[in-house]
Amino acid sequence: MNKVPQVTLAFWIIKICATTLGETGGDVLSMTLSLGYAVSTAIFFGLFGLTLAAQVSARAYRPFLYWAVILTTTMAGTTTSDYLDRTAGLGYVGGSLVLVTALLAMLALWRFSTGSVAVNNITTPKVEVFYWFTILFSNTLGTALGDFVADTSGIGYEGGALVFGAALAFVAIAYFKTRISRTILFWMAFVLTRPLGATLGDELTKSHAKGGLDLGTIRSSLVIAMVLIALVAFTAPRPRKHGQRT
Repeated sequence: MNKVPQVTLAFWIIKICATTLGETGGDVLSMTLSLGYAVSTAIFFGLFGLTLAAQVSARAYRPFLYWAVILTTTMAGTTTSDYLDRTAGLGYVGGSLVLVTALLAMLALWRFSTGSVAVNNITTPKVEVFYWFTILFSNTLGTALGDFVADTSGIGYEGGALVFGAALAFVAIAYFKTRISRTILFWMAFVLTRPLGATLGDELTKSHAKGGLDLGTIRSSLVIAMVLIALVAFTAPRPRKHGQRT
């Protein structure tokens, strides 16, 4: 059975919500609790490993488990990107280049190994592992892109959100109006939703002096988590009643 959800409008809404929570949740450990980027990254990679093992072991699509893995990739991506950009001194441009290379390499390896990088038929452990590590790299890259556009360009978090929202709109137009590969458009949208969530998360948590709303990482994370849980529960497939026709 396919172990990923159908890619619908609801999927993208939940994805943006999860990436926003990934930004604020990652900052809770690295900044608010002052654990630093390296320690926070190690913690989130541990959580990613646990949720990934549970997801691969599951025999069917389980909505809360699936989105838990997505969430751990966004949190690990947040702190990993911050570590590369700031602690390792690569900067936003250098960090983005490293992550773009890693993402393209993962997609190439996936394609070479299985013959396809399509996301509508994730049914074997091998394909699923490629799928999740590609998502991990894409979410990490998205964090670096969000920081680069919002901070380096000087347009701020609101401006960054508008830029990535507009880019996603162009991808949506291409989906409906062109014959560009749906797989390519999916991964473009998947990468772009991450910096959109990152800029929205920073807008919520950063101080007024930095152009944010100064709502705090913990409070923002709790609110977004409740919204995310509600969305996943509302959109989860309902079990069929006994004797119900398919």
